[in-house]
Amino acid sequence: MSAPASKSSFDQYKDPHDHDHDQEPEVIVKPSSASDNDGESFDNVPRENRRIGTLSATMLIANRMIGTGIFATPASILGGVGSIGLALFMWVIGGTIAAAGLAVYLEWATALPRSGGEKNYLEYSFQKPLYLITCIYAIYAALLGWPSGNSVYTGEMLLNAAGTEVNRWNQRGIGVAVVTFALIIHGVLPKWGLRLQNILGIFKIVVLLFIICTGFAALAGHVPGGRPHNFTNAFAGTKTDANSFINAMYNVIWSFIGYSNAFYAMSEIQNPIRIVKRAAPLAMILVTVLYLLTNVAFFAAVPKETILSSERLLAAEFFGIMFGKRANQAISVLIALSAIGNVLAVLFSQGRINQELGREGVLPWSKFWASNKPFNSPLAGLGLQWAVSLIIILAPPGGDAYNFLLNLISYPLNIFNTLISFGLIIIYLQQYLARRDGSTWDLPTWAPPVRATLPVTVFFFLANIFLVIVPLVPPAAGNEPYEDIPYYLHAVVSFGLLALGGVYWVIWARVLPRIGKYELVRVVEVGSDGLSRNVFRKRSIE
Repeated sequence: MSAPASKSSFDQYKDPHDHDHDQEPEVIVKPSSASDNDGESFDNVPRENRRIGTLSATMLIANRMIGTGIFATPASILGGVGSIGLALFMWVIGGTIAAAGLAVYLEWATALPRSGGEKNYLEYSFQKPLYLITCIYAIYAALLGWPSGNSVYTGEMLLNAAGTEVNRWNQRGIGVAVVTFALIIHGVLPKWGLRLQNILGIFKIVVLLFIICTGFAALAGHVPGGRPHNFTNAFAGTKTDANSFINAMYNVIWSFIGYSNAFYAMSEIQNPIRIVKRAAPLAMILVTVLYLLTNVAFFAAVPKETILSSERLLAAEFFGIMFGKRANQAISVLIALSAIGNVLAVLFSQGRINQELGREGVLPWSKFWASNKPFNSPLAGLGLQWAVSLIIILAPPGGDAYNFLLNLISYPLNIFNTLISFGLIIIYLQQYLARRDGSTWDLPTWAPPVRATLPVTVFFFLANIFLVIVPLVPPAAGNEPYEDIPYYLHAVVSFGLLALGGVYWVIWARVLPRIGKYELVRVVEVGSDGLSRNVFRKRSIE
């Protein structure tokens, strides 16, 4: 890891509206060198593209965090830890880890307020070898279809609501329709895409509030058939099996994933630093409180034995007890709508990441991926994520193969979170040593409006090491993620996939230039759509 070049991180991100976008496309030529990745940004974004206000930024985060997990995972978490009291405490721990992660992301996002999220933070931290970390991240972002899981789950819930038998193809057919709808609404009607996201985000919050209010009624004793006594001796049955505890903690933490969602679209936020400073904590506090109270509601109405046997259908058990069997169909519809909101939020952000990778110039045909044409939206970037999602939805058989792909999508995020928190730790330590020794090191000005602090960053770093290591630990009998393939396969393949990004970098940036006797020269173009992108051109060195 190299120390960033001496330059204010805020000076690097000048107002993108300073350019006259009516003039002919400007071309700025700059040789590729180690200083190219010092955070310098040609982030020309037209004013009309900054559509995201405080509500939309809050809903971007809440929509991605509140997917299907809160309706399904409380049962598996209780099964892992054995007692109601410890299960609730696990959600507090998960919220604490997520809050630490949000603080780390907020510091990075307010220091480098440009779309792309982790891509920008990794490039700032790991500048040498030049473009290596970008190529590694590009493989992960471009080739894994995040919306696929909830798209398929939407199909399962809608078929349950209709009383139709679920099979591989009707479930996946609905999943294809869901992700295709998300592509059309975000790619062709971007303003309406944001509005629909906001509506579904508010809808999810209302649903959870309804569950919570129903839970309060249950606590007061208004439970058909009698109230369970889950909170009497709440820690009875607590397991001492470390493996079960670890797996439960893993599920809790993943229910909070999504707090970084607005940071992938920083260039489209009206006043990015001011808005994310209030929208991100608001979303985090809101979701954490809703999660805790929803768990209390479930435990107030559903007997512990029923919870342990409910698997993914705890919410259905809750509604069935409180409102009768026909309510099971209603909750399936509600969960399906929640999943659709998650798909919209995920496709929105992943499409922006693909666009930023196109603007970086490391993807083939980068001009195509970087474009905002023809609907003033990153249709190409969205389309790439859509196409990959279709492959993941349709290609693998059911069972282990499909579950393996879903785990493969999510696991590498732990690795990148470990790296970005480590990068921030290094910045803190460099500045501390410089102040202590009165050093004249050529350090950057690093004074973002939000500071995570060193203890919080170290805590998040250690939490992500935990998430990286846990899937490599042999699970207890009955907790295996797969039936016929090794439990660790998705983790091992994830590292192999990231290594593939390194191979791509070696060929593109080292082997081919040496064979062809040229060097790559970075040309930054500001196009007619107002967006800048990098283009790499060959310059002979003979």
